[in-house]
Amino acid sequence: MAIDYAKYRQQLETMYEDLVTIKRYVDIELPGSGETVPGEYPVHTDVPCRISQKALGTNGQTESVNNIAYETKLFISPQVEIKQGDKCIVTRGNLIREYTAGEPFLYPTHQEISLQREDKA
Repeated sequence: MAIDYAKYRQQLETMYEDLVTIKRYVDIELPGSGETVPGEYPVHTDVPCRISQKALGTNGQTESVNNIAYETKLFISPQVEIKQGDKCIVTRGNLIREYTAGEPFLYPTHQEISLQREDKA
């Protein structure tokens, strides 16, 4: 008996209540000029996903700055191409945060990607 992965994937995707925009450093050709301009550009915009906190944040308190770093996991369709190092801007409700993607781990129903966020509190 074969597993109906499409059915399981459809069920998983009902839990995707966040949105992600994926930016990647690429060369874009300017229309009409043939000139290419390097930069960080969106390759996917407002794709449904779900994030989950993988580990609690750690504080790196110094005299002048309180650095925070924590890791989050992104769950998204296996058809969305995300590469290690891509910038992921995730919107959850009114909260928008920027992360850096780790290496994707693909399943037939979804993919999981470790996201790192570093910020100053």
